[in-house]
Amino acid sequence: VAALNSADSPLIEKLEVAGPGFINIFLSDTALLERANLALSVPQQLVPLTASPQRVAVDYSSPNLAKEMHVGHLRGTIIGDAIVRVLERLGHTVIRQNHVGDWGTQFGMLITYMQEVVGDTEGLPNALSDLEAFYRNAKDRFDSDPEFAERSRHNVVRLQSGDPEYLKVWEQFIDESLKHCEAVYDLLNVTLTREDLDAESRYNDDLKVIVEDLKAADLLTDSDGAMCVFLPEFKGKDGEPLPLIIQKTDGGYLYSTTDLAAVRLRRSWDVQRSLYVVDARQSLHFQQIFAVAKAARFAGDELSLEHVSYGTIMGKDGRPFKTRSGDTVKLAELLEEAVSRAYQLVSEKNQDLDEAQKQTIAQRVGIGAVKYADLSKNRTSDYIFDWSTMLSFEGNTAPYLLYAYARIKSILRKEPDITSSGMGDLNHVEERDLVIKILQLAEIVEAVGKDCYPNQLCNYLFELSGLFMRFYENCPILKAESAVKETRLAICAITANTLHQGLDLLGIETLEQM
Repeated sequence: VAALNSADSPLIEKLEVAGPGFINIFLSDTALLERANLALSVPQQLVPLTASPQRVAVDYSSPNLAKEMHVGHLRGTIIGDAIVRVLERLGHTVIRQNHVGDWGTQFGMLITYMQEVVGDTEGLPNALSDLEAFYRNAKDRFDSDPEFAERSRHNVVRLQSGDPEYLKVWEQFIDESLKHCEAVYDLLNVTLTREDLDAESRYNDDLKVIVEDLKAADLLTDSDGAMCVFLPEFKGKDGEPLPLIIQKTDGGYLYSTTDLAAVRLRRSWDVQRSLYVVDARQSLHFQQIFAVAKAARFAGDELSLEHVSYGTIMGKDGRPFKTRSGDTVKLAELLEEAVSRAYQLVSEKNQDLDEAQKQTIAQRVGIGAVKYADLSKNRTSDYIFDWSTMLSFEGNTAPYLLYAYARIKSILRKEPDITSSGMGDLNHVEERDLVIKILQLAEIVEAVGKDCYPNQLCNYLFELSGLFMRFYENCPILKAESAVKETRLAICAITANTLHQGLDLLGIETLEQM
């Protein structure tokens, strides 16, 4: 206590020892008001820029372009997007990387099937309107027709050797597939664009070089014809060394080879952090990739390689979430259902809204509900997908937070001129508690940027909304006398601003009314 005094922090008015192991910290109302009024007039001051900005690469979403995006892509896409938004808000330079799967033997199969059912590329958009069905039909032909399978393998060779005709068809297929992804990103309000693509095909010419460099570093071992890296820290259950396979016995490459090429490329961008937002089931893979990259000097000690892992979305039966028939849930269809369910709720709760208003509210509530239900969970945990919970207007949900924001905006519309003199004295505990919570936003955002757990921000916003509701119930606003009313309206304004900023960092759009 002797070492800490008010000079160390203008927020601290005094410190007292309250017994063995306990210290009471008294915050200065003057300092609280100064900070709150500054944030009221300059909203960006709620989250100041970091004093140590970095360059950060963030690898997220990364769908396979041979198929439509499914529910398994939801977490990686929205967790990655939230982390990117937070890092940029803190002043870091972020390089988005969408490591899409656009290369491999399956494309020979798809091109062969396309030649049969489409003939030329003019009919491709219609043929790929249901990408999942197109892939499934091609796979059925590949599995059942040896002659088709042989032509597919031949076409892969022609594609990978750079045949202009086959490259043109492949490019058309990729373009149509990306349109499916872009439609989902648009629905999710995710900031990925085509400029952020980091396609597998980009590294095709680098894979031989990776093998040669690993040989030169004396890291490669021939294991029954496959080229592998064995590092002493990785062992199987039997205690035997665990390989990272770099090249198969037939000379083909694996994801590990491509991932090492990506690590090396990103080092050349002079980044200090490289984040991989990928399913927790890939944890061992990335541990090995990072260790081999360091051992081969594809990444120096100055580069922090981080696997931002996440759990699985489960159904109510405790198994990975699927349709009733057991099929994979298409992400676009899931989001459309969310909007449809939200529309029903909005129509029931507020029948006076016109159709355009209902559609806008349903879109933001439905999509926000799905995103928030995911982001509010610890990302390393599995969670059960439950429509009734995520669309509830009670509890830690997007509808609850969006309603809190809309309610505040409704109050402010009744008294638009509130910022002339800002806040005055904080005479009630509910006022003070709310202002203190508001000023914690910077601390929370900084923690999310460091540790990559968006649920910390969700928990903060839920607590903030709860404190506002308590303030609203105990501190009359519009009926208060002039000076008190002005202070309380200012508190409302900065609370709304804080909610808006926090939800925006999660990629959730707010509503002025509901």
